[in-house]
Amino acid sequence: MAAEQSVQAPATPSGDSRIHNIGYRSYDGPRLGRSYARMSLYSQSLRGAYGLGRSAKSKVLPMLLFVVMCVPAAIMVAVAVATKAKELPLDYTRYAIVMQAVISLYVASQAPQSVSRDLRFKTVPLYFSRPIETGDYVRAKYAALASALFILTAAPLLVLYVGALLAELDFTDQTKGFAQGLVSVALLSLLFAGIGLVIASVTPRRGFGIAAVIAVLTISYGAVSTLQAIADVQGSGDAGILIGLFSPITLIDGVQSAFLGASSAFPGGVGPDRTEGIFFVLVTLGLIVGSHALLMRRYKKVGL
Repeated sequence: MAAEQSVQAPATPSGDSRIHNIGYRSYDGPRLGRSYARMSLYSQSLRGAYGLGRSAKSKVLPMLLFVVMCVPAAIMVAVAVATKAKELPLDYTRYAIVMQAVISLYVASQAPQSVSRDLRFKTVPLYFSRPIETGDYVRAKYAALASALFILTAAPLLVLYVGALLAELDFTDQTKGFAQGLVSVALLSLLFAGIGLVIASVTPRRGFGIAAVIAVLTISYGAVSTLQAIADVQGSGDAGILIGLFSPITLIDGVQSAFLGASSAFPGGVGPDRTEGIFFVLVTLGLIVGSHALLMRRYKKVGL
């Protein structure tokens, strides 16, 4: 005998519960496309490089480093105004070289912040599921970090320039030096941003990325400076100059001393001449273009 099955009536909603069959609704608003998405990613990444729109703890280090970059410039201006000096204590093109440790620390802290979280939480494929391509993502991140670095390095130069004008120093000389300094820090920003992002994109862990960026930027500079000093003592000045090709900060120093009329931090104060400076320019541009290419290759794999 077949077992009887009881059929229960469907439960009816009780109280204020309701079931609404709203279905799928089409989007009728404006479709802003790739350019808007790329600009949004750029602005969000640039703001994030200074902790804007993030927690108060995220603002401490970038803002502190920004202040550390500007305070020495303000002190130099105060001294120049008080003593009625005929020139600034430090050239515009030399400022970033002297403060290279602060710049390296900023790159080490913000390059992983820009890309490591996307890698760690695997959100990169979500970016590429929208009308944004690999090149859009890479260029937005690269441009954002380079812009943040330019703000960091150009702000103290602006302080020096305004202070020099207040001290009534020669307008033409100060304007020329200020323009040369801006060219130098713009090139430095592109170079350091590319190197920092390439290193940070290798690991999803921010701590490893910070340590790796610091190691590459500081150890390379320390090793190159030591070898240059040894070469200068042994009378091998030309060899010491070519050794400068192997550190980002000495690359920038070589370019600006060869083409921007800047004094050199190389041992003996002798930097590359125009012919040698061409090699510094080619290596610098090669690193910038190569960094972009490596980032493109890396994120094409990640976005699959």
